[in-house]
Amino acid sequence: MSSRIVITGAGGLVGRVLAGQARQQGRDVLALTSAECDITDPSASERFISSDDVVVNCAAYTKVDAAEADPDRAAAVNTVGAEYVAHACARAGASLIHLSTDYVFSGAFHDGEPRPYDIDDDVGPLSVYGRTKLAGEFAVLSAMPTAYIVRTAWIYEGRDDGSDFAAGIRRAAAGTDTVDVVADQIGSPTYVVDLAEALLQIAGGEISEAVLHAANGGACSRYEQAQAIFEEVGADPARVKPVGSDRHPRPAPRPPYSALSEVKSAAAGLTPLRPWRDAVAAAMEAAGPLPSTP
Repeated sequence: MSSRIVITGAGGLVGRVLAGQARQQGRDVLALTSAECDITDPSASERFISSDDVVVNCAAYTKVDAAEADPDRAAAVNTVGAEYVAHACARAGASLIHLSTDYVFSGAFHDGEPRPYDIDDDVGPLSVYGRTKLAGEFAVLSAMPTAYIVRTAWIYEGRDDGSDFAAGIRRAAAGTDTVDVVADQIGSPTYVVDLAEALLQIAGGEISEAVLHAANGGACSRYEQAQAIFEEVGADPARVKPVGSDRHPRPAPRPPYSALSEVKSAAAGLTPLRPWRDAVAAAMEAAGPLPSTP
């Protein structure tokens, strides 16, 4: 537990929360925003990484829809930049944890009903974002076979000043209007606090798989997640109305089903994250009471 934690992309949600939790554990933390360490610069990471560091690469181009029109920028960060970080870690003798996504999967199953994806299931990203993240996985492991790839999904915190899905639903719950939420996208909502805890466990180096899934347990639709948030904050869940994705067309296709299985990750030594519904309750409690509306 004496290794320094170096976080790239520390200005984002995961990086910020991870840095806070690592410091609470008494860890030595170097948290680098993308402005401080631009991973698309081939030499940037090397200036900060030392032997025995545990580097957690949270830097990513996560604008899923914008990536469709700017694939070069998405690839520069999600693929090439990730590879630069891996090479820097390999040269320095540091460890590396690289974050990836459920969007590497297509959501299509040919053997019956959907089931949560295992780490070795066939991939098939539908979007530029998903393709660049999958290419990043291959690039990282090619440059540094001892690296960890951690796929996660639907990350949220739920604070009122946040930009994540849960934060937006909380703000809607504070009002009186109904809210339309897609019911035909199913995945694994992941509370960022639980994800950060998993990353810190992986940082201990005792996990035996290179590719891991770290998401809250179970699966739900965006509609079901929104209903749960309404319930937890004392709002009427009947105000949440289910709609199809065709009601909210987006430039980037999303996998209709992308829940992640923790079974093989647990067998590799990773403590399973709590069920998604329990995590929603914890997140809403941590976020506090709803803001008053005029």
